[in-house]
Amino acid sequence: MQGLTEENLKLLAGPRSYERGLGYLDALSGVEVGDGWVTASVHGTERYEVELTLDGPGGLSGECDCPYGMEGNFCKHLVALGLTVLAQRESLPRQRKAARDRAQDLDGWLSGLPKDELLALVREQVGEDWQLRRRLELRAASSRGDLSAVRARIRDLLDIGPFARYGYVEYADARAYADQAGQAVSAIGALTGSGRADDAITLAREAMRLLADAVETVDDSDGWLGQVGTDLAEAHHEACRSARPDPGELARWLVGHALGDVDDGLTDIDPLDYEEILGEEGMAVLRKLAVEAWRGNRRGWAEKYLMERLAKAGGDVDAVIAVHAADLSPNGHTHLVIAHELDTARRFDEALRWAERGIQDARDLAAVDTALVDYLCDRYNQADRLPDAVALRRDHFGARRTLLTYQQLRAAARAADCWPAEREGALALLRADAEQQQHSRYGGPALIDALLDDKDTDAAWQAATETGAHDQQWLTLADQVRAARPADALGVYRRLAEPLTKQTGNAIYEQLTSLLLSIRDCHRRLDTQDEFTTYLTALRADQKRKRNLMRLLDQHGL
Repeated sequence: MQGLTEENLKLLAGPRSYERGLGYLDALSGVEVGDGWVTASVHGTERYEVELTLDGPGGLSGECDCPYGMEGNFCKHLVALGLTVLAQRESLPRQRKAARDRAQDLDGWLSGLPKDELLALVREQVGEDWQLRRRLELRAASSRGDLSAVRARIRDLLDIGPFARYGYVEYADARAYADQAGQAVSAIGALTGSGRADDAITLAREAMRLLADAVETVDDSDGWLGQVGTDLAEAHHEACRSARPDPGELARWLVGHALGDVDDGLTDIDPLDYEEILGEEGMAVLRKLAVEAWRGNRRGWAEKYLMERLAKAGGDVDAVIAVHAADLSPNGHTHLVIAHELDTARRFDEALRWAERGIQDARDLAAVDTALVDYLCDRYNQADRLPDAVALRRDHFGARRTLLTYQQLRAAARAADCWPAEREGALALLRADAEQQQHSRYGGPALIDALLDDKDTDAAWQAATETGAHDQQWLTLADQVRAARPADALGVYRRLAEPLTKQTGNAIYEQLTSLLLSIRDCHRRLDTQDEFTTYLTALRADQKRKRNLMRLLDQHGL
């Protein structure tokens, strides 16, 4: 029982699930104590089965088939079971000992049964438990060397028919189907273990195709089939390691699988994991087939990925570059990927040329990958090519006139000691944009943001007055000029507050209260507190039905 405490339950579940678990103490039924585990059913909106492992390798843990528990979380139902077990802590050692005694008694009784009676008992259980029957049928077929029978049973296990409604396995039945599919994987593994790895390879590949057909008609939201696919891939790898199939045949199959012969998204197999099994002969075939496939479809994602993996594994940087260069993206991202590969190979001059080519080849500098621009400017700075960095930042700003590109141009120009001239040109572009937008209610936000970021508040105020600004910019401006120009700031605050008085909601009330505090400060600076008192009195009278607003105003002394 080590590890089962209220503190550990809170730690595993979190405060919310722990508190909710307190409400399920009376919803438990069928509590069964084993040696190291406790199971029960929990009745809520639905019935769920829960199991606590009291002292497993990782300490206290649990499983529940509720949706939250199936995501791997320690849910409220497990909390309820844990608290129930804690309430019986004095009797728990006795119950666990009784469970051990029962298991030992059962084992002793079974061991002493005559063969005929034991067979009769097994037959009885097989007749009542269809899952046990299927597992035993698989073992029997495997022991007889009956590949066709094993294949038939695996097909049955991967058949969605018994679980599908209208040809589709819904979420509620997906786990049961995945459990059954997992039995097929276990059977394939058992074949390898019994010395029949060649048959295991054949059936693993067939199972992959069947699983690929099934996955499209199963709601696998919780990823149960994903785990089946992973286990199936491991079973195939283990069978190949044991059987040592023909290297050329294995290479052909691996390339076909990687390029989508079995498109299930579940059995993700990396051909390089088979390098030791393939040997030199198989790897040569693998590379030859991968190159042929890539040359036939240089833009295919699977073909590119396989070629890149093989080239990187072989340390062939030029091959990696060739793969990327065959399908260059118009925004320069691929050029940047190539540059990074060349940097890793310490071929820095080539990396720089590829990055510069990415800018030159870009059809639209406004859409260019900004990481490529950053990379090039960093390289220029490292090489003391400051004018080149300024020129690139200037061009990028000209294409994308945002506060960020303005800041980046400013940083580059200051480093090159040419910011005043660059600033004049940049602001001229922003003013031209602002004049075109002045009839829009959004005004010229980039110009205002740039001037504010330069701490040129007077110029920003003038620009906002001439070309317009959005409300957040006006608020920032008012906050910055309030001390020196309280009357101007007051007009902004009053204008921004007016529409808020016609809205409801706590977030609105907080905004309005903040503006009222700023309005009060302006009146204090102007020595017109009486005007504020009159304004506030009228506002409170008009808004008196909004209780949360009144409470908020009281808290702030308004």
